[in-house]
Amino acid sequence: IIKDFMPNAAGSCLIEFGRTRVLCTATVQNSAPSYVPEGTGWLTAEYSMLPGSTTTRKQRERNKYDGRSIEIGRLIGRSLRSIMDFTAIPDLTITIDCDVIQADGGTRTASISGGFVALSLAVKKLLESGRIERSPIKCYLAAVSAGICGGTPLLDLCYVEDSSAEADMNYVGTEDG
Repeated sequence: IIKDFMPNAAGSCLIEFGRTRVLCTATVQNSAPSYVPEGTGWLTAEYSMLPGSTTTRKQRERNKYDGRSIEIGRLIGRSLRSIMDFTAIPDLTITIDCDVIQADGGTRTASISGGFVALSLAVKKLLESGRIERSPIKCYLAAVSAGICGGTPLLDLCYVEDSSAEADMNYVGTEDG
């Protein structure tokens, strides 16, 4: 993990899980969506794979979104929201952007773990600047893929292992279980 990879973002990192590389950024907006209660904040996430991230060119998502990207963005957002106290970031929205620059399996889990690092760095800056009084992060979070290939249990499956696994699953865990 290379922290503060993007100096203009409130928080960022470049995370590598094997040959998978994901650029994760956190930005802070001075408003919350209308559907959240007044005095609370929100966190949302977006995910995309850049054109050169796979062996064949991945099309850019211009005005049409790939269902897979939407589903993974929702997974990242749900995972990170599960450890947040939104009353600690009143009327703010934190957006986590995860852009896959090289895919070799485990892009979801790398995005969740990297998204948490970017979020943590953004929260640290918010605290240091006095924009918030306490951390909204209730506990630490990370994710990893696991599977069984040829009868052997493996963590962080690469593309070849993932595509031929007898069973595979993504795990998101918190420090408190």
